[in-house]
Amino acid sequence: MAARLRVAVLYGGQSGEHDVSVLSAQSVMAHLDTSRYEVAPIYITRDGRWPIPLEQLRAFDVVFPVLHGPMGEDGTVQGLLTLLGVPFVGAGVTGSAVGMDKAIFKDVMRAHGLPVPPSIVVRRHEWLHHPEAVQARALREIGLPCFVKPACLGSSIGVSKVKTQDAFSAAMDEAFRWDRKVLIERAVPKARELEVSVLGNDTLRASVVGEIIPSREFYDYAAKYLDSGERASRLLIPAPLPEAVADWVRTLALHAAEATEARGMARVDFLVDGERGEVFISEINTIPGFTPISMYPKLWEASGVPYAELLNTLIALALER
Repeated sequence: MAARLRVAVLYGGQSGEHDVSVLSAQSVMAHLDTSRYEVAPIYITRDGRWPIPLEQLRAFDVVFPVLHGPMGEDGTVQGLLTLLGVPFVGAGVTGSAVGMDKAIFKDVMRAHGLPVPPSIVVRRHEWLHHPEAVQARALREIGLPCFVKPACLGSSIGVSKVKTQDAFSAAMDEAFRWDRKVLIERAVPKARELEVSVLGNDTLRASVVGEIIPSREFYDYAAKYLDSGERASRLLIPAPLPEAVADWVRTLALHAAEATEARGMARVDFLVDGERGEVFISEINTIPGFTPISMYPKLWEASGVPYAELLNTLIALALER
């Protein structure tokens, strides 16, 4: 019998998505085939402490980072593993960093001629010293309703939908609790929320398209992880779309992943204008959720790739690269 591959699963971490990372990692470890892999959980505390010296990561055949958000999904851990010469699942430094920063991601999309909603970027010092000017610019260039988002965070943490001028200041303060840079983005009218999973290194493939019916006005943290039972958000897989629209969304997902160097795996999120039918790329996640309710594995399962087989493929892609 061939020796089992030693797989280290990194999870926890310092970001606001710590709890989601723990749930994702538990699911990943439960589905890894123990006849093929010797699995070692490596839990990183909220204050960034590791249970082993970092040099010991060289002892593993492959590392599976299940770290959502800053200090894990943003290229920092990917850079560490690259320096150590350890194969790892998911995008490299460039893809991870670009995917994590919503503002830079939108700039890359525009540079490639890919459709994104209008947005502006505000830094903390601008807001602290010139709040009236920032608000006036946002209303002039973006308008209401708009979304105010921390630039480098996921799981919709710190995100607010602003419908009135009176709500703008509180939304900005909340976003700046989490980041030094904030994205203000025009709300897409009557938006439908779609997602596509992407898989591969040199040759990428896209899953079927899924649609999220949020339990709340938009797919915020509570709608993703807290609402349950009759109040839970619903996932429609495949999304009820005309074939031509679904094909276009899948094509855009591949273009977005290629443009950002998001190799290995990625989930690309979309907004569809419910009035005009326009499709916009919302964001890309290079370490998408792997919880039992997460879209990334569910979309691949609907595309003929069961969860355990998906993990095998991701590990094979890491070793190939």
